Amino acid sequence: MSNSTQSAARTRINSLLDPSSFVEIGAGVTARSTDFSMSEKKAPSDGVITGYGLIDGNPVYVYSQDASVLKGTVGEMHAKKIVRIYELAVKTGAPVIGLIDCAGLRLEEATDGLNAFGQIYMAQADASGVVPQITGIFGTCGGGMAIVSSLSDFTFMESGKAKLFVNSPNALEGNNESSCDTSAADYQASETVNVDGTGTEAEIIAQMRSLVNMLPSNNEDDMSYAETTDDLNRVSADLANCIEDPSLMLPRISDDGVYFESQPGYGPDMATAFIKLNGYTVGVVANRSAKYAEDGSKKEYGKVISARGAKKAADFVNFCDAFSIPLVTFTNVTGFKAVKCSENNMADAVANLTYAFANATTPKVNVITGEAFGSAYLTMNSKSIGADLVYAWTDAKIGMMDALAAAKIMYDGKDGETIKAEAAKYDELQNSVKSAAARGYVDAVIDPSETRKYLIGAFDMLFTKREFRPDKKHGTK
Repeated sequence: MSNSTQSAARTRINSLLDPSSFVEIGAGVTARSTDFSMSEKKAPSDGVITGYGLIDGNPVYVYSQDASVLKGTVGEMHAKKIVRIYELAVKTGAPVIGLIDCAGLRLEEATDGLNAFGQIYMAQADASGVVPQITGIFGTCGGGMAIVSSLSDFTFMESGKAKLFVNSPNALEGNNESSCDTSAADYQASETVNVDGTGTEAEIIAQMRSLVNMLPSNNEDDMSYAETTDDLNRVSADLANCIEDPSLMLPRISDDGVYFESQPGYGPDMATAFIKLNGYTVGVVANRSAKYAEDGSKKEYGKVISARGAKKAADFVNFCDAFSIPLVTFTNVTGFKAVKCSENNMADAVANLTYAFANATTPKVNVITGEAFGSAYLTMNSKSIGADLVYAWTDAKIGMMDALAAAKIMYDGKDGETIKAEAAKYDELQNSVKSAAARGYVDAVIDPSETRKYLIGAFDMLFTKREFRPDKKHGTK
């Protein structure tokens, strides 16, 4: 048994939690199965360290799998220790953080282990929407453990050694790990909706600590408030210049520049992030038409919603609503991504996002920063699907479609000058922000630099919001 490997599980806990705050639970538990000479194998703590501690003073429950003990495999008592942590977390209203390094189900325990694995799933399902669940993957997370990670709300992967898979890459027909490692962190972060962040072990532990500070402890008691000295009326003179990239715009609005983006590599045309306004955590869904790198280079996405972006945003909205985190959208969209692979899932993904916004009862505000056209605009938390307040920047445009495109359809066959003149008229009558405000679709036209002030005022007003919906078991989207 490797002492260095054995210490890794405990070292991760100590790195994650505040110094000297960890209290271990179930240290004396070990495997009770005697089949296949199990009684002769040393299994301290049955391969998982469990307990509770603090992150910047916030209580959390944690389990950390020890790969040096039976390769971190999940057996009956191993699973029961994790389930016990979940039970305590739900009772006390504190997040659960799992640090995963596991070779899967313990074959020596067969059906006992399998049943216990199912009990973890049940505990996670019961905790869903009650307390936040966060997973960090530091080694292998395959088969049934991949479901554990996906049942949690946020997942982070160590970029070098971590593996996340249901089926091993080499088990996929026509695939080989050497040519395409579908279990690797970079693949999972960019091609699946499973991973919220990657990095070194120290980096993802720092990301998890930052996230805990942004989230409520549970669905009833919001412990995420933090005092701020940032000016509530502060203006951002250059905000309009950041319209394309939310990762540049949102830190300028947030208290002291606090910004946490989830799943930045997946569906990058849509940004889902947490910011702070007047000390409170606010969830953000924002269209991204371009991404600027540190070297100044720019990647274009267009003012469109992709199927991946819609799916990511729908999951994020559902999480925020479950924990009563206020939502703000920054809308700058003209349509949907027009490629075959996206079209295969587009209608369902957009329907899920539309339903998520319409179904959410948490405070909802929409800021139209640029163009807001057609059904894509409606999907982005428009007033017609339940936004409590809608603001629009002074140069915003809201309507069915671009004015020139509309004029070409309406005046098909006419000369260019006529079409140009009619386009200008259409733009004034149908697409102008003044026209939308006159019809009540926009509550206020604001200067971009004052966005922070208006949002703080809006969420302060909506703090006591109550909304009642038709009585039903649950929706079907």
